[in-house]
Formats: sequence, C-alpha cells, structure tokens
Amino acid sequence: MVKKGNEKELKTLEKKIGKVPKFFKELTVNEPEMFDLVMRFEQHIWDDGALSKKTKKLIAISIAAALRDQHAVRAQLAGAANLGVTKGEVEEALRVTFLLSGMPAYVYGKAQLDEVMK
Repeated sequence: MVKKGNEKELKTLEKKIGKVPKFFKELTVNEPEMFDLVMRFEQHIWDDGALSKKTKKLIAISIAAALRDQHAVRAQLAGAANLGVTKGEVEEALRVTFLLSGMPAYVYGKAQLDEVMK
C-alpha cells in the first residue's frame, strides 16, 4: 500500500518512466525518507540539461538492453512513448548498442521493442 501523499509523485513518475517497481512503491511506507531522497535524485537526473529527456530515455533503453534486463527495457520503453520517442529512434539507439554490446543485446532489445511499441 502506498503512503498517502505519495500517490501523485508515483503517478508522475509512472507517466515518465512506465511501470514503477513494487519495491519502490513500498518505500513510501517502509522508508519514506529514502523514497523522498530517491525522488529528488530521480528528478535531478531526468530534468533537461545538456541532454534532453528524450535522449536520456534512449540511453536508458540501450543500457537496459545491454544488460538484458526485461523489466527495465519494458519500463523504459513505456516511458519513452510518453516522451514522444519513436520506434525508429529506439531502433537506431539499439544499433549503437549492438556495436558496443553485441548481437544478443540488440536482438533482446529489438524483441522487447517490437512487443511494446507495435
């Protein structure tokens, strides 16, 4: 159960990144100070700066694919749609992942992409 007062922050986060992991929701009750710190840190990371949110999202998708983390790839893809990231942009980012992380990472990311962004 999410601690009252944090529902709005979690909804905003979910809109940005996609599905929020259960353990993170539980932080609102079990460790509210940690939740607040993570939310501040998350905001700092995702705010536009030298890189746009869209570019940062493409980097996050590529890293998740390189790590072959299904949950992270799907969560990042869900959030990408909210930022206007196109399937073509993700495919191009995954090609860079292929160069640096190899064919399995590319195939893994492409399979998740085709499933999430039909």
